[in-house]
Amino acid sequence: MTGFEILKRLYKDYTEEYLKKIFLAVFFSLLVAGSTSAIAWLLDPAIEKIFINKDQSLLLLIPLFIIIAFATKGISLYMAKILMINVAEEVKKKIQMNMLSSFINSDTENIENKHTGKYISNLNFDVNQITGMLSTSFLALFKDGFTLIGLLFVMFFQNWRLALIAIIMIPFASFMAKKLGKRMSKVATEAQEKSGDLNKYLIDIFKNHKIIKIFQREKYENERSEKFVNELKEKSVKIASVFIRSTPIMEILTGIMIAILIFYSGKLIMNEQLSLNNFFSFLAAMMLAYQPVKSLAQINVGVGQGLSAGKRILPIIDTANYIETNDNKENLKIESATINYKNINFNYSSNNENKVLNNINIKINGGKMTALVGQSGSGKSTLLSLIPRIYDPKSGILEIDGQNIKEVNLFSLRKEISIVDQNVTLFDDTIFNNIKYAKPNAKDDEVYKAAELSMSLDFINKLENKYKTLIGENGVRLSGGEKQRLSIARAFLKDSQIILLDEATSSLDSETEQKIQIALDKLTFNKTTVVIAHRLSTILNSDKIYVLDKGIVIDFGNHEELLNNSETYKNFYNKQINKS
Repeated sequence: MTGFEILKRLYKDYTEEYLKKIFLAVFFSLLVAGSTSAIAWLLDPAIEKIFINKDQSLLLLIPLFIIIAFATKGISLYMAKILMINVAEEVKKKIQMNMLSSFINSDTENIENKHTGKYISNLNFDVNQITGMLSTSFLALFKDGFTLIGLLFVMFFQNWRLALIAIIMIPFASFMAKKLGKRMSKVATEAQEKSGDLNKYLIDIFKNHKIIKIFQREKYENERSEKFVNELKEKSVKIASVFIRSTPIMEILTGIMIAILIFYSGKLIMNEQLSLNNFFSFLAAMMLAYQPVKSLAQINVGVGQGLSAGKRILPIIDTANYIETNDNKENLKIESATINYKNINFNYSSNNENKVLNNINIKINGGKMTALVGQSGSGKSTLLSLIPRIYDPKSGILEIDGQNIKEVNLFSLRKEISIVDQNVTLFDDTIFNNIKYAKPNAKDDEVYKAAELSMSLDFINKLENKYKTLIGENGVRLSGGEKQRLSIARAFLKDSQIILLDEATSSLDSETEQKIQIALDKLTFNKTTVVIAHRLSTILNSDKIYVLDKGIVIDFGNHEELLNNSETYKNFYNKQINKS
């Protein structure tokens, strides 16, 4: 994407609707330019009429005009900045909403391919670069561009020879701005990467805080944190250094220009070719022009930062999803909720060489419980994730009641599916809202009933605020069993026809497991249930059990059949019997 294409896209998608405000800011920028030029020009009659001719009639009038000029400049500058800040913040909000929408609607595989910290950096660091380009750089282009034109007009009006000498610095400033802009784009990209690295590290620190304590790695993590912070600091210093690199060059150029002008002006005044009042008016215009020239020299730097950020942000917003929502296709029609895997092959996009699932053919009978067993990494969880289309197979067809799930409305498909995972995901909200998340239009009594069916009442009623208890980030204030029961409560509330259980009773004590098993028995009664079991005791009564190994179904049957015919299953079972 070229710089022009990025600017065109940002204009079309984000700034075009604010053109009225931008034009109003341009109008106030013209007033700033006019009033600044008037200040310089007023020095001519002020010196000539008041100080040289000692004209009493203008003693009050010219100072009044100067006050009006300064007041106009101040108010206009304020209005122009306020308008552009509002535009920039509106654009920032719109970009961030588009990015968040892209994150929310994105395929899970897309999200998993990049660390959360990098996305946070894109959302904050990069969007602020674009906001800065709009609120600072583009405003400076209007304001300082018009002001420089106005002041050049005053300079040429007073003495064209001096003006020609003065404008020699402008090509130098332009050349320098172009060089700095390229450098800034590179440094800004490096800084964004370091900001993303720091965010990644921060998230890891919060997630693994207990581990740090247990393994006494505080000193090590403090050293690591200093490394991440220091790297970002170095890049931030580099950005600031590049940004102000124009200052010494501009100061030297200005000093040379003033020295030459004083020398040349002195000769003109001595030869009576230039009056003193013309010189001071010209000098004031030139000195006032210094700030716009300096600002314009830095615009390319700010634009470079914004374009660099746009190059990273727009591809995120434009991320195309592999899994289509099929909004215009027919809804899934559930009869028995029988699930058929037909010649299913799957591998993750990040690893095209290794197949996770290889030619899978499985039938899951409607209204029955079907179990998947196998070593870690055998493809069990991936098989489960294909049903709600968290992932799509690379080839093959997955049907529910004879309907290809890729050809039905995605919302209608997921409406019929609930999942209870070993890694329960909860929000930093109340218990009530976490349960209700499964069905936003549910009545309060429905939420209470779901909590009761999931065996959650015994711990909810012990809490001081009951259902209004805030549970912390991902339910940090609850035990594993309590979080699991809330997950089951959500599934009860949704009341879908297909239940997916991914090792829902793993890593629990026997008493908690018993409570959860009672809740799961109620949840899965007469429902099509696919269960990944950590403990084989929980699936002994399954209608069918499939044994997987390295993405291939190696055996299937009920418990008794597999004990007699499958060495792999028998080994699993015997190991667990011996453990118990």
